[in-house]
Amino acid sequence: MALGRGLGELLGEVESAYESNNTHDYASKVVDLDISLIQANPNQPRKIFDEEKLEELSLSIKEHGLLQPITVIQNEDDTFTLVSGERRLRAHKLAKEETIKSIVLDIDAFKLREYALIENIQRDDLNIVELAYSYAQLINEHNITHEELSKKVFKSRTSITNTLRLLQLSSYAQQLLASNKISAGHAKIMLGLSDNEQKMVCDSIIGQKLSVRETEKLVKELKSKNNPSPKKQKNKANFDFKPLSNVLSKFEANGLKAKAEKNYFKIEINSQEDIEKISSYFKLQ
Repeated sequence: MALGRGLGELLGEVESAYESNNTHDYASKVVDLDISLIQANPNQPRKIFDEEKLEELSLSIKEHGLLQPITVIQNEDDTFTLVSGERRLRAHKLAKEETIKSIVLDIDAFKLREYALIENIQRDDLNIVELAYSYAQLINEHNITHEELSKKVFKSRTSITNTLRLLQLSSYAQQLLASNKISAGHAKIMLGLSDNEQKMVCDSIIGQKLSVRETEKLVKELKSKNNPSPKKQKNKANFDFKPLSNVLSKFEANGLKAKAEKNYFKIEINSQEDIEKISSYFKLQ
């Protein structure tokens, strides 16, 4: 199944429904719903919420009310599942509000997963690990390429590919990256290291406050230890130079110093005349 219309288009039509208070194909007018009946979206990729900002939003809602309704879908048991607006819902709970302005959408569960993921990618600031998992989920569930996804979420294909590579990190490194204890620049350098090596590098970054360049040097040293440059094998073969004895004799007869040993044949050159002698010898062959 293709991703279909982007969430921006959907929310634009929902906003029109809110302003006109009319019913659309999949959106009803704004209603006040009991907060206790609203369930969080299980496919919500955002896992970390800034408590201080939630408190600020809660105070604003107490003073001014909710300016933008949340969107939900209705379940068979007359409860509701959140599509977008989890921060607003959490802020209402902090404000001890019993109801919240909502728009009920008529979309299926599969679409809900899609909209929740795209809504967060396009409208919220997911940490980079949550963003990577969101990309992976959309790609896997909808069987699309990085290029196709880039057109849907308005991100470059290169950015999507580089972000997805972070999922190759160990869970330890991912947790530190998600909590901003290490940067994406630090993380990318560690790709290819073992889990134990990543832990050591992460602890060094935090403990020693290493820059990305310093981390790059540390990782380079680790990889050099793991993959030492192969030493050149010396040729220890002893060759039989007897077949060249006649050649050596002719060179010596012409006043040239030549010798053959181990794995090389040497002719000593002391003048331009020596070069001409060597040249004339080979021309005669």
